[in-house]
Amino acid sequence: MEKTILKQLAELQDMPYPALKERWRSLYGTEPPAYKREHIIRRLAYRIQELAFGGLPDETKAELERIAEEDEGRRKGNPTRRGKSKGTRPLPGTRIVRDWNGQRHEITAVEGGFEYKGRKYKSLSAIAKAITGAHWSGPQFFGLRTAKQVKEAS
Repeated sequence: MEKTILKQLAELQDMPYPALKERWRSLYGTEPPAYKREHIIRRLAYRIQELAFGGLPDETKAELERIAEEDEGRRKGNPTRRGKSKGTRPLPGTRIVRDWNGQRHEITAVEGGFEYKGRKYKSLSAIAKAITGAHWSGPQFFGLRTAKQVKEAS
């Protein structure tokens, strides 16, 4: 009888390192990387669940590949790889709500931009400026990114 997924995951915690390496070989068909024990356990746990329940959707894999390539371009200083990251804009229909100075502001993501008070804007930054009268990073103002993330993206 096959062990349950939960039992297999629980057993990983008590396995000696050589047994984890052997489990790696059986699940991945390759030699295990020279990682710490905790990392090997996490990767094995993911693989066990992936084989049982299926992996990531193809669209997600493609998006992760694109992000990795973009990041590699940034690390190499390749300006052609820089540029606005696709996939960071909320999907059309997404509602964003922000309270500012005692007033509630509701924005809806639409194709090609955002709608606020019946008017279409190209960016959240333009809406943030309309609300506050000052220049703001739109994603930061609406809580979609932290100040550190906004700084890293620019």
